[in-house]
Amino acid sequence: MNLLFPGLLLLLVWVPLPFASNRPWAAALMVVLACLLASGAVLAYARGRIAPTPALHSARWAIALGTLWWLYIGLQSLTLPAQWIYAMSPHAHEAQRLAALALGRTAPDAMTLSLDVHATQEQWLRVLAYACAFCLVLQLVDTRRKLEWLLMALVLSGVARAVYGSVMVLSGTEYGFFIPKYVNQGLATGTFINRNHLAGYLNLCLAAGIGLMIAKLGGDAVHSWRQRLRSLVKLLLGEKTRLRIYLIIMVIALVLTRSRTGNTAFFAGTLVVGVLGLLLMRNAPRSTMLFLASLIALDVLIVGTWFGVDQVAQRISQTEVSTNAEQVLPTEDRDEVSRITLRHARDFLPAGSGAGSFDAVFPGYANGSFTGWVDYAHNDYLQLLAESGAIGMACCGLIVLLAAWQAVTAMRRRNDPLMRGTAFGVTLAICWLLIHSAVDFNMQIPANAMTMSVMLALAWVASTLRGDSARPD
Repeated sequence: MNLLFPGLLLLLVWVPLPFASNRPWAAALMVVLACLLASGAVLAYARGRIAPTPALHSARWAIALGTLWWLYIGLQSLTLPAQWIYAMSPHAHEAQRLAALALGRTAPDAMTLSLDVHATQEQWLRVLAYACAFCLVLQLVDTRRKLEWLLMALVLSGVARAVYGSVMVLSGTEYGFFIPKYVNQGLATGTFINRNHLAGYLNLCLAAGIGLMIAKLGGDAVHSWRQRLRSLVKLLLGEKTRLRIYLIIMVIALVLTRSRTGNTAFFAGTLVVGVLGLLLMRNAPRSTMLFLASLIALDVLIVGTWFGVDQVAQRISQTEVSTNAEQVLPTEDRDEVSRITLRHARDFLPAGSGAGSFDAVFPGYANGSFTGWVDYAHNDYLQLLAESGAIGMACCGLIVLLAAWQAVTAMRRRNDPLMRGTAFGVTLAICWLLIHSAVDFNMQIPANAMTMSVMLALAWVASTLRGDSARPD
């Protein structure tokens, strides 16, 4: 039992390292480690060494929705009678019938909902790992100290990625995970392949760091010059200054990614959630307001001036409908990909074509109009709807809404600064997710998806962890 929580922290720090675990061997290792930790927790419960926490009990509906989605992905890969498949997804039935005829065979008597069973099985395992991380956070983060350690682990992981990515860019010696970079030269990618996904990961780590920083702001009133001097020394040498430096380092790397939506999501999310937080946290100290303002003003004016936020702004202003500057789709238009994906999603409602099947199904809808390989939709909403149908879309959407409700409620009702700061960070992460997912595929990257699962789980931790009394409604 004593090793489970350190093991969870090590897992969260490891997952972003090997190409964000977006390689088969790295994803398999992530699944194995997450399942081993979850098995250890189940064994500890069976032996009576742990009891379910209030957070785990409070999140039972989110766990039920996640379990339903996971079971449905498994159903998509099962071989079922052909007439059942026709009843659930006529397009999946027709596609498999035509494929059999093209090979000179008769239409099969048994089929699957998924048009790419192997990819669906891989997604099934990945979702299992995300669910394990979600439940482990709910169960293992049962003290204030563990909550602080978890938030700091995410911050330090983000700082490590930020330092590595920034040094690679500024030095001109660019390596990814032990190999030379072959794409996105001159841009910060860290141990990720795509700079947009590093930007997404940094946003999540920044959300954790901002929440931790808000928890440490404020303090006792200062009256004498000795108290002021003591407070100044503590500020310069204390933990808050180190944490603020960590945040600045991550913002520098975020700017160096030159990710349009990554930077836009961070600054817009900070502004929106900052205003919301100040409205909900009515007795928040003035330092909280000043800190949130500095995240935008100081980082844009000073950090951005040195490290090129003007180049990010230029990329945003020069964005055209027919231009793909992200270097993922070489010449094609993302809007056209979205339109094609929407047709894909409409044809396979409500069952979906199978989790992970997008790259196998897309060429049939593109009709040869795309010369490159399009493996993702660059829109998490549309890809989820196309692959998992209305069932998967509803399950995932409800989980995010439940987490957002828990976080907003915690900001409003909790008096404990750590709980309110954590809830603020979760709300900020959700706001980033809603913005960035509309134009990219961060949730298809294991490191980002698992870290987001952890942030969502923290909404229930912030709402239920003992530490103070809640204000009445």
